[in-house]
Formats: sequence, structure tokens, C-alpha cells
Amino acid sequence: MYEKIESFIERLIDGSAPDRPLWNIEKIKLGKPPAWNYIDGCMITALLSAAEITGDKKYSDFAEKFINYYIGDDGSIRGYTIDNFNLDDINEGRVLFDLYGATGKEKYKNAILLLREQLEKQPRTITGSFWHKKIYPHQVWLDGIYMAQVFYVRFQQTFGGGSITDTMHQIRNVRQYMFDEEKKLLYHGLDCSKSIFWADKKTGLSSSFWLRAIGWFTVALADIIGYLDDGADRDEISGIFREVIAGIEQYADPETGMYWQVVDQGGREGNYLETSGSSMIAYAMMKGARLGVLDKKYAQQGRKTFDGICEKYLKFDDNGELNLGGICLMAGLGPDGDRRRDGSFEYYISEPVVENDAKGVAPFVLCYTEVKRMIVSGQS
Repeated sequence: MYEKIESFIERLIDGSAPDRPLWNIEKIKLGKPPAWNYIDGCMITALLSAAEITGDKKYSDFAEKFINYYIGDDGSIRGYTIDNFNLDDINEGRVLFDLYGATGKEKYKNAILLLREQLEKQPRTITGSFWHKKIYPHQVWLDGIYMAQVFYVRFQQTFGGGSITDTMHQIRNVRQYMFDEEKKLLYHGLDCSKSIFWADKKTGLSSSFWLRAIGWFTVALADIIGYLDDGADRDEISGIFREVIAGIEQYADPETGMYWQVVDQGGREGNYLETSGSSMIAYAMMKGARLGVLDKKYAQQGRKTFDGICEKYLKFDDNGELNLGGICLMAGLGPDGDRRRDGSFEYYISEPVVENDAKGVAPFVLCYTEVKRMIVSGQS
């Protein structure tokens, strides 16, 4: 099946344009106009990684063409509004560092500075963490660490003097306030005001362990570690990373190596093995082992999960084309006007499950690049 994966990626590229990417199912279903967004950012990040490991310029050329549709000559960003204070909008900015480094074009630097301005002004919780969005006041979501902090670290290293003190503080906050010591898992959300309907009135925490949220957090830590030199910050993040990986590993499905949509409720009626979060955990494991911060056994554990995803959800349709299924389309918490999104088990299993959405395809492609690295290095 491996030899077919690159043709699957190429089909998605060939059928996509910047204003209508095949992998942005959410945009297609909701009829959203073209705008800067984290879903495309995930996919372009994965394509740049594929370009790096394969040496094939079709991936990087497509990525540059795609991003150029959204970045004006002055560094303005199509469809981006700074005053939304949406951490999701920061995520796609991480690819701008790669494009700026490769081309030296000032428009990429100016766009980076615009996104950094948002972080400068981003509202914060009483604990010093970024609000997830303006419409989610006082709230920290695990997703937000991936969306903002990888960009933030890259900015500090490239333009900001190198200190990641703020990032370190926000990661520590997640570990302190959102980690369940008994189950060794991280909750999806925290409302520091303890006032939103989905939050526990004593802790401010949401009620369930959503797989993709934990997946975002593990990928964030793996990627940040990859950008850091040896030292105290890298050591501290690596310690948190090892703890979170060891925690979730115990919930892996023995047969496939995959993980459940609601992580600690494996086998419960309606729960299912989910592709996007499983791919994220697998990628984080393989990358962490490659970077030397996880035990080498995690390289094989991540590989098992990747193979399990291929076996269970990478299928040929009647036209002979591959499709990747088992992907939760979207999930969130609130706001007050949407009380269906209450963080319960019943809520998480009720969201649509789709094929070929980038929230699953992008981490799957990143997994594939890690498998390729293992093969090239002779580990497999």
C-alpha cells in the first residue's frame, strides 16, 4: 500500500486550487469563501515535509503557489482579520518561515510580522495563556498550543532573539491545569473563569478526553523540540512530551495500534478508532524517537499505528482511487449559542466522519514522511 500513498497525495494536489482545495471538506460543506485557515496550513506543512524527504519539487512548488494566492505583495493575508484573535489563524503562518528562507521574499516576512502582531495583542487568561479565540474568552484549548506555539517558537528563533519563555509558561500551564494524574490524559479545554456551560464548576475543565486535541498537543511538542537546541527548555518540554506519550500509549487498540475518538472509552457503543488523532500520535512517536527524546520502541509503535490506519481506513473506491476515511470532520466546545458542543462522550461521537479531510490527511502524510525517514535510515 505504501507505493500508492504518493499517488493519493498527488491526486489531491492535482484536483485542488488555492481557492478550492479538495482536502478542506469543512470549507466545501459550509460553502466558505477562500480565506487563510489552519486546515490548509496543516496540509501545506505536510507537503513541505514530503518535499524535504522525497526531494520532489512538485510538493514545494504547489505549496508556494498555494500560499501566494493568500499573501499579497505587501504581506497582507486574504481572508484574515487580526481582531478575531483566533489562534487557529496563526497555524498556517509556520510555512511562511520556510518560504521566506527559500526565496527571501519580503512579503512572507511582512505576513509573519502581521501574525506576530496578533500574538502581541492576544487576550490572555489569568494564568497567562492565550485565549483560544476572541469568541472563547478565558479559554485554553489543547488545539491552541499547536496552532500558535510552533509559529511563536519559530518567530522567536528567527526574529525575536531566541527566548521562548512565554511558550514554556503556556505549555507548563497545560500540564498543570489540564492533565489528569489518574488517567494520564489531557482534557480538551479549560475555562479559567469556570463560567461556560461545558466547564466543571470547580476545575474549569471539559468533561472528556478527545483524541485529536491530545494529538495536536503531542505534534506541537514534537515539532517544537525539533526546532530547539540542547538545553533546559528542550529538556523540560521533552519531559512533558514523554509523560503525555506514555499516558496515551496505554489506550492504544492492541490490534491496529490506533486510538479511540474518546480516548479512555474504547469499545463503548458509538466510539470508533479515529484517523486524524491516531496519525498525530503516531507521527509524534516516530519523530520523538528519531530526535532521541523518546525511547526507540516508540518508532515501531508509531509505525504500527500508521500501518493500522492504512489497513483499516485507506481504501480503494469503485473507481480504483484511494481514499482515507475515519476522520472526524470537526469538534469543539461551545460557545454558549451552541450547547450541543458540550464536551460529552455523546457529543464527540456525534460529529460527522468523513474521507480525505486535511485534518486527517495532513498528519497521515507527516506519518508517511517519518516512515520514509525510517526506511532511508535502514531502520525498516
